[in-house]
Amino acid sequence: MASKNPASNVKTALRVIEIIEIFAREGKPLSLTELSRQLGAPVSSCLNLLRTLTGLGYLYETAPRQGYYPTGRLLAMAQRIARADPILEKIGPTLAALRDAVTETVVLAKLGPDAAVVYLEVFPSPHPISYVADPGAQRHLHSNSLGKALMSLMSEQERARLLKSRKLEKLTGRTLVTLEEIEREIAVSRERGWFQNLGESIPDVGAVAWPLQISGAEYAVSIAGPLYRIQPNLENLAQQLRVACQVMSQRR
Repeated sequence: MASKNPASNVKTALRVIEIIEIFAREGKPLSLTELSRQLGAPVSSCLNLLRTLTGLGYLYETAPRQGYYPTGRLLAMAQRIARADPILEKIGPTLAALRDAVTETVVLAKLGPDAAVVYLEVFPSPHPISYVADPGAQRHLHSNSLGKALMSLMSEQERARLLKSRKLEKLTGRTLVTLEEIEREIAVSRERGWFQNLGESIPDVGAVAWPLQISGAEYAVSIAGPLYRIQPNLENLAQQLRVACQVMSQRR
């Protein structure tokens, strides 16, 4: 799939990622025509990608003209990569233990290059009704408990520059959309000992978060779940979260 044109290489790489995401979303074999339609790409270009991925062992044809589907190679490679994650190797057990203790979804996040909150890992709640998210998901900085926690590690000037460069979208009636509101919220959050999101991004979802530093890099951890379970238990959840973050920040 290599090309002398860098722009073409980037486009091809994005198409490969899009193919993987399409299969994850659809959960069934897909024909060349269907993949071409969902990619918005010519059939000929899509066929070349499918042939390459099939030749590398990442896809297989379920039967003649019945569609393609990923092989187990993709999962095996992803698991190998995940096992070698240098940060999760240090703090993964603590995050899992926190999830088991609070029985809510626990998320590890970092600030992305485009100033979005990027979910690095998600430890799902055992409850049938719970907050569900995938690793790699991105969220708005201003309406997310993790975003507030990460912004608290910045200076006021840095926060102002960052937020002024972005549209602060009002996602619900509770979303804070001015610099003054966000500054007040961060100050109050530091004082009380947790950063929160009570229906600011999704009406019925609540979360508490706290920042931490590992190996000189800045991260944040949140506990998220249905608002009716999170809101009455904020202080207890925050206390367990801070203890876990203190333990993790001591890992080298």
